[in-house]
Amino acid sequence: MSEEDFTAKFAGLGLEDKKIKEIVKNKKVATALAEIADELPAGTTTPNASTLHSLATLSKDVDAELKPYRKLVTDAIADGSLKTNLQLDAAWKYVVANGAASTRSGLDEASGVGIVVTEAQVEEQVAKYIADNKASIEEQRYKAVPSILVNVKNLPSLKWASPALFKPIIDKQVLALLGPKDDRDLLKKKEKPKKEKVSTSKNAADDIGSATSSSRSMFTQGFLGALHKPGGNPQVNPEFMKQHLAFTGGKVYTRFPPEPNGYLHIGHSKAITVNFGYAKFNGGKCYLRYDDTNPDAEEEQFFTSILEIVRWLGFEPFKITYSSDYFDHLYELAEHLIKKDLGYVCFCTAEEMKHNRGISEEGKAGGERKNCAHHGQSVEENLKYFRDMKAGKYKKGEAVLRMKQDITNPNPQMWDLVAYRVVDAPHHRTGDKWKIYPTYDFTHCLVDSFENISHSLCTTEFYLSRESYEWLCDAVDVYKPAQREYGRLNITGTVMSKRKIAKLVEGKYVRGWDDPRLFTLVAIRRRGIPPGAVLSFVAQLGVTTTNSNIQVVRFESSIRKYLEDSTPRLMMIPDPVPVILENLPENHYEEMDMPFKPGSPEFGEHKLPFTRKIYVDRSDFREEASKDYFRLAPGQSVGLLKVPYNIRVTSYTKDEKTGLVTEIRAHYENDVAHKKPKTYIQWIADAPEKGSPIKLSEVRLFEQLFKSDNPAAHPDGFLADINENSETVLKNAIIDTGFWEVKKRSPWKVESRPGTAESDEQKREEEVLGGNESQWTPESVRFQALRVGYFCMDRDSVGDDKIVLNRIVTLKEDSSKSK
Repeated sequence: MSEEDFTAKFAGLGLEDKKIKEIVKNKKVATALAEIADELPAGTTTPNASTLHSLATLSKDVDAELKPYRKLVTDAIADGSLKTNLQLDAAWKYVVANGAASTRSGLDEASGVGIVVTEAQVEEQVAKYIADNKASIEEQRYKAVPSILVNVKNLPSLKWASPALFKPIIDKQVLALLGPKDDRDLLKKKEKPKKEKVSTSKNAADDIGSATSSSRSMFTQGFLGALHKPGGNPQVNPEFMKQHLAFTGGKVYTRFPPEPNGYLHIGHSKAITVNFGYAKFNGGKCYLRYDDTNPDAEEEQFFTSILEIVRWLGFEPFKITYSSDYFDHLYELAEHLIKKDLGYVCFCTAEEMKHNRGISEEGKAGGERKNCAHHGQSVEENLKYFRDMKAGKYKKGEAVLRMKQDITNPNPQMWDLVAYRVVDAPHHRTGDKWKIYPTYDFTHCLVDSFENISHSLCTTEFYLSRESYEWLCDAVDVYKPAQREYGRLNITGTVMSKRKIAKLVEGKYVRGWDDPRLFTLVAIRRRGIPPGAVLSFVAQLGVTTTNSNIQVVRFESSIRKYLEDSTPRLMMIPDPVPVILENLPENHYEEMDMPFKPGSPEFGEHKLPFTRKIYVDRSDFREEASKDYFRLAPGQSVGLLKVPYNIRVTSYTKDEKTGLVTEIRAHYENDVAHKKPKTYIQWIADAPEKGSPIKLSEVRLFEQLFKSDNPAAHPDGFLADINENSETVLKNAIIDTGFWEVKKRSPWKVESRPGTAESDEQKREEEVLGGNESQWTPESVRFQALRVGYFCMDRDSVGDDKIVLNRIVTLKEDSSKSK
C-alpha cells in the first residue's frame, strides 16, 4: 500500500494526522494496522484506535499461520471488552500460546474480561499494604512511593485494576500517614569538592585580601531575583503603561492584601516579608490593603491585629487601603463588562453551575462542560438584571453576575467565574449601601490596577488565577499588573486553619488565639519570639516556587541561634532548695559582679548579693555521689557561678511525707586553697533587704501542642492528636535581681540582627529585615535563663508583684523531636 492509502485507512480509524505520520514511517506496523482495520467486524463505527495500534505493534512480526487467530483480539477490542494495555498483552499472549485452539471464552478468561476492580477495592488493598509496611515507609518516607506503586500493582487481587487508579490513591494515603513533604524529603545535591587554590604569593596577607565572598540576598536571588523590572509587564494599550510609570516613577509597587476574617499565621510572615521587603529593598512602596469584600466574616479585631503584626515585624505601609474604597469604581467596571457582552447575570443554582462545569455530584471534574441557559442573554437584559441585583430584588443565591470567559478552556479559572453575588448584610465601612459585593476574582486584579501595583506577588495556589487576572484587566480596558506566584511557608506539627484553631479555642484546649503553643503570629509574638528572628528565618529559607514544609525543630533552631546572639543571661531556679553555708556568719553579705553575657562587654553587668543562705535547683543535688555526677552531693565540692570559693555538702533534711529534700547544709571552702571544681552551678542568694530572690508567679514551659507532624492525619481527627503535656506550669521558681535591669532596658538595642553583611546587597537586606522593636511590651523582656532556656514576660504579668514567664525555646534541641 502507498502512504496515501495508509493515511486514508488510518484516518478512518479516527487517528490524528500527527499520529498517522508517525505510524506510516514504520512499514511493518503500518501493514499490520491496515490488516487489523480490515479484520474489524462490519458496522464498527468508533474503534479504539490507540489499542488497535498497540495490537499492530505486538503482531507486526507474527507468522502467517497465526494471523487468522489475531481476529479474536481485534473483535474483543472492537466490542470494548479489552480496555487496557494490560488486558491486551494478556489476550495476545493467550493467542500466541494457543494458536488454532484459541477461543473467545478462553481469551476473555485469560485477559480478565468482565472482572471489575472498583476504586474502593484498590483503596482497601493499598491501605492494607501501607499498614503492613508502615515502619519501613515511615523510615523511607516519600522515597518509598515508587516501590509501593510497583508492589501494589503486582498484587493478584488488583491485576485487572485500571492503572490510572493507583497513583492518586497511594499519594493520598501516604500523605495521610506522613504529612506534607518537608526538608527531609528534598533531594540534597552532593557538593563537589572544592579544588584548593595554590598560592603563588609570598605574603599570606595578599591571599586574604584578594579573596571575595559571594553576595547573597533573598531579594536578588531565586524567585524574587528573577522578577521583571518595573515597566516590564506588557499592556494591550501602551498608554496604560505610560500612565502607570508616571504614577510610580518607575519604582516597585507591591501590596499585602489579607482578608480581615481571622488572625495571621506563620505562613503570612513570608507573604509580609516578600511584599513589604521586596518593595523596601528596591526603594519602592507597599500598600496594606484589607480585602474586605465579605461583610459576613469580617471583624474589627482582625483589622487591628493585622496592622499591629505588620508593624511588629518592622514594616510601615505606604498606605492603608480597603477593597471597599473602590466599590463604586468596581461596580462601574462591572457594567462596562456587561456592555461589552463579556458579563451576564446567571440564575443557576450552585448544583446547576457545577453540572455545567462538568463537575459530578461527588465533586469530581472531567465531565462535559457547557454554557448555561443564561449565557446568551442580551446586553440589555443583563444590565437590567444586574441593576435589579444592586437594588436588592434578589435574595442570596438567586442571582450572580458571571464573567463571559471560555467554558472550553482547560483552566477552571476561565469557566465563567462569578464577579458579583448577593450578600444582604451591612458592611463595616459602607453600611447598608450595597446589597451586592464583588468576589475576590473580580476585585483583586482590578484594585491592583487602581493602585498601580507593579508586582502582584501571591502564593502558588493562585497560579491558575493568573490567566483570569489578566483576562479581566484587558476585558475592562485598564492597566494590567503582573501576577507572579511563589511557594508558601508551612510548619509541620501544627494546624493553621482558622476553623481548626477556632475549635481549639472554643474547646478550651488553648488559652486563646494568642496561646504560645499556636502558630498564629499573635501567638508567636506572645511566646516571645523576636520579630527579627521570624524575618531571619524567612530569609534563610529564601523564596522559590516550591512550597516549604518545614519541621518545627528547624524553626526553633533558627530562633535559638538568633536569641543566642541577642539576649542577656540571668540565673533562674525552677525548683529552689535552700542551702545554708554553716561556716558563714548570719549577717554575712558581699556582692558579686555578674555579666549579662560573658564575653560580650557591650551587654554590661550587674551586682548580685551573696549571703549565708542561698538557693540552688533541686536537680543540682543528689543524696549520693557517683563517678559521673559532678554537682552537689555529700562530701563533693562544687563551684558557684562567679563565687570565688567552692561549697561542700555536709548534711541535708528531708520531708517525711514527700521524701523531698527541704534543706541542704554545706561548708563554704574559703578556709582552704581554692581548687577548680569539675562543674559550676547557678544560685540565688536570700537577701530580702536587697529584693533577692525575685519570686515568679508562674513559669510556663511549652512543648509541641500535637504529638505528630501531621495532626490532620489522625484517624479520630486532629483533636485526638493533642499532646496532653504540651504545657507545664511552675509555681515556685525564682530569679536573680538582674531581672529588673533586663526589664528596664527592654527591648535591648543589641537585639537587632548581627551585622554580618559582606556586600551592599546584604547590607540593604539587613536594613529591610532588622525587625527592630522600638516599644516596650511584656514579650520584649527576653533573656536566657542559664541551663533552663530562653524566656520572656507574658502579658498576664501585673506590675512588679505578679511576674509570669513563657519559655520561648529550650537551650538545645530535644533529640526526641527530630526523630
